[in-house]
Amino acid sequence: MAVATTLNSAVRKVPIWAVYGAGLLPLGWLVWLALNGGLGVEPVETLEHRLGLLGLQFMIGTLAVTPLRRATGVNLVKFRRALGLLTFLYIVLHLLVWALLDVQTVGAVWADVVKRPFITVGMVAFVLMVPLAATSFDRAVRLMGAAAWRRLHRLTYAAAILGAGHYVMLSKGFQLEPLLYLAAVLGLVAARIRPPRRLESA
Repeated sequence: MAVATTLNSAVRKVPIWAVYGAGLLPLGWLVWLALNGGLGVEPVETLEHRLGLLGLQFMIGTLAVTPLRRATGVNLVKFRRALGLLTFLYIVLHLLVWALLDVQTVGAVWADVVKRPFITVGMVAFVLMVPLAATSFDRAVRLMGAAAWRRLHRLTYAAAILGAGHYVMLSKGFQLEPLLYLAAVLGLVAARIRPPRRLESA
């Protein structure tokens, strides 16, 4: 408990902009690699993959905030919105690289969404994330009411599971890494969902 108190005191001194700044460092590194030929022989595919993986990693970080607080007392809730918005940013960039640099035509994009199940799953995950990002601000909470806002943001669980499932489905053959990401997401979603309280007997 003393360790958690010390960490929480340190956390309170960290500004939100520092989280955004740190979260954008991987993007800067990818841009530098892209401009200097550091993404290998398939730069578009590599960029697309890394952006999607970063989005999934930030999603896992977002999901981990509440279980971490419950398990250790370390409170990173002030950073959850930033982590969620960074998640959305990387997923949007992942989608744009796929659509504009990889597939390149609207017809081909739509054909992929309809015909390729792993892309369908990924697109559904993205669609679920749009209202989450659009209502991630204090004004949205006031307009919707806290209860309705919380209900809407439960879509985070479905979006995370579908996103991890998308990663597993696009992997060729048996690969352990995507399965570990899926297991992490499922574990964190299970840890975040509180079981219903038992009704007290009269």
